[in-house]
Amino acid sequence: MVDAADKVLGRFASQIARILIGKHKPTYTPHLDCGDFVVVVNADKFRVTGKKMTDKIYYRHTFHPGGLKKINLELLLKKFPERGIYHAVSGMLPKNKLRAQRLKRLKLYTTPDHPHTAQSPAPIEL
Repeated sequence: MVDAADKVLGRFASQIARILIGKHKPTYTPHLDCGDFVVVVNADKFRVTGKKMTDKIYYRHTFHPGGLKKINLELLLKKFPERGIYHAVSGMLPKNKLRAQRLKRLKLYTTPDHPHTAQSPAPIEL
């Protein structure tokens, strides 16, 4: 469990990706999925440096002619507050068959409350 409040987005996302991949373990093997679950609380309270709020643009395509859509980080966070971290972590994972499994283990919450209290995870400082 990690808290995203006042963390720089890129540095924070790279540490999360490292845990999802399993590189923090001595039993790491590149072709096996040996990572851990990551629960991120306060996922909308991260910070970015420079003018990334207005200049960073996310693209998607509807697969129809003229269907290229773009949205900057500021508008993305207004509509979907947790997707900023999701996109950053997704881009830092290897583009292979294990990527979807690893992203399923990433749990994002915009509040300090989360439904994973049964496991009582100890927060780690990144």
